[in-house]
Amino acid sequence: MANRIYTEEHQIFRDAFRKFVSKEVVPHYEHWEEQSLIPREIWKKMGDNGYLCTWMEEKYGGSGVGFEYSMIILEELMYAGAVSFVSFLHSDIIVPYLHSFGTEEQKMKWLPGCASGDIITALAITEPGTGSDVAAIRTTAVRDGNEYVINGQKTFISNGIQSDLIIVAAKTDTKSTHKGVSLICVEKDAPGFSRGRKLKKMGLHGQDTAELVFEDCRVPVANILGEEGKGFYYIMQKFQTERLCAALMAQAAAEAMLDLTIKYCKERQIFGKPVSSYQHNSFKIVEMATEIELGRTLMNDLIADYIAGVDITKRVSMAKAWIPEMVNRVAYHCVQLHGGYGYMEEYAICRMTRDVRVIAIFAGTTEVMKVIIARMMGL
Repeated sequence: MANRIYTEEHQIFRDAFRKFVSKEVVPHYEHWEEQSLIPREIWKKMGDNGYLCTWMEEKYGGSGVGFEYSMIILEELMYAGAVSFVSFLHSDIIVPYLHSFGTEEQKMKWLPGCASGDIITALAITEPGTGSDVAAIRTTAVRDGNEYVINGQKTFISNGIQSDLIIVAAKTDTKSTHKGVSLICVEKDAPGFSRGRKLKKMGLHGQDTAELVFEDCRVPVANILGEEGKGFYYIMQKFQTERLCAALMAQAAAEAMLDLTIKYCKERQIFGKPVSSYQHNSFKIVEMATEIELGRTLMNDLIADYIAGVDITKRVSMAKAWIPEMVNRVAYHCVQLHGGYGYMEEYAICRMTRDVRVIAIFAGTTEVMKVIIARMMGL
């Protein structure tokens, strides 16, 4: 990583977290994948060791350190092949909504549990009929005295099965489009809230994804997050962090897959020679390494500028459009270079190939990113 981001102190943190992952995640990861669930115990261990919401102030249970520590945690989980354990979704994408837009009372109520691992969060935006078009959501929240009555369905919700606190996007003004969207916090025991199917996915088997159902679900008006009708703007504001994390997830996964493949190609022999010694194969590895280096250079600049408060909207959209597509190209060629073993579940390259496919879809598809970039270019 570039020196403008990381210091010796960061490296010490990275080494400590890498040891934690090696001891607490890697030995159990295959079982978690089979169970289709990352157990609550590991969330609690992450919290106990200060690896959740590291950026948050100490008064809320965080460590008060920089965003770069979050990026180290994300990278190391990818390097270990634990792609399903997307703790960054909770720590760096969802909890910041509470931190940025919540009242002090809401923060003191929920943030300490988010940092300790006692509260797992989910963000419920996507619906069966709409994904990237947030203004088109149909879930409604009608005020009835001191409560909101929520009706609607959500789908593809990450942490949907285990979540204790769900931030729900709903229309509080059905006559408006984006100006009618609000964010409301729904706790797991809210009357009228239920979980639908636990969804079976191509990859990310350990990460629980579910449908959520709201049938006359009642929550206190005090659970509104920020101002009524401002939800669309809050989501757009936080999308940049989500896309930065998604791009880095793809980048780190590409680096991990290339390392696995180089090691395999040096050791595996065909016709008495290492797989890597054949010119076609070595050229393919060089091509992948070059694309990965280009992605890393862009990511380093984006992370540094994000930390410095620079507007990265256009370039992070470019990164989200290009790097997830790149990691899928890398995955294809890495499996090919592994031969038949690349198609076996016992090999990490097989699992990671399944897992990275979705990065080009969530947080805004590649196509949506290109639309955004084109508009910013005045096209």
